[in-house]
Amino acid sequence: MKRKFAFAIALCLAAYYPSQVSASTFDFTFGGGGVSGSIELTYGTATDGKYSQAFEVTGISGTFSDANIGISNASILGLLAVNHAMPEASNLLAPDDFSRFAVATGLPAQSNGYLTYDNLYYPGGSPATASDYPAAGGFLDIYGLMFRIGNGRVVDFWSNGIFGPPGSAPIEYGAAVATVDSALDYVPAGISALPEPETNALMVGGLALLGLAYRRRARR
Repeated sequence: MKRKFAFAIALCLAAYYPSQVSASTFDFTFGGGGVSGSIELTYGTATDGKYSQAFEVTGISGTFSDANIGISNASILGLLAVNHAMPEASNLLAPDDFSRFAVATGLPAQSNGYLTYDNLYYPGGSPATASDYPAAGGFLDIYGLMFRIGNGRVVDFWSNGIFGPPGSAPIEYGAAVATVDSALDYVPAGISALPEPETNALMVGGLALLGLAYRRRARR
């Protein structure tokens, strides 16, 4: 009976974590605001110079679609390398891997002509990483990932975080598609991503409690 129960838990974990077999990969899907896709991130043990909980993403694969501008299942060709740009002098919380991508026209005025990124993955959820923006949370921070989809186009995908305690509200993500010449699309919010690592941790905790309850019942 004990073996059957342990096997059942193993099956539950396998079903819930089909992409988590290797500790060095993280899979997620996303959708909303006309944007969707499926991505696998690869990361090693290296972390950001300022945030030790932020793992540097070393590889990316998957597909990206943007119905707003006619992109359907474009293959993701790789990450844009981080360039360790200088953040604004008042931004003391920016990660060491903070980077910029210049776009000539089409971005919102507050972007100052740049998309920002850092290619960092936060398994436990990102902290606030900007001095003037206290929201936190999500497996990416507010700068996020930048990857290439061909024809000179890049995609910036980031977390908007939440302003309350973890779990107090859904975490939304944003995305932008651009070339060096112009912004092709800008979706600042309204994108959902699954799974969240924090949700995975709750699932593991629930299974552990289930196992403990079974052991206590068996002893009785």
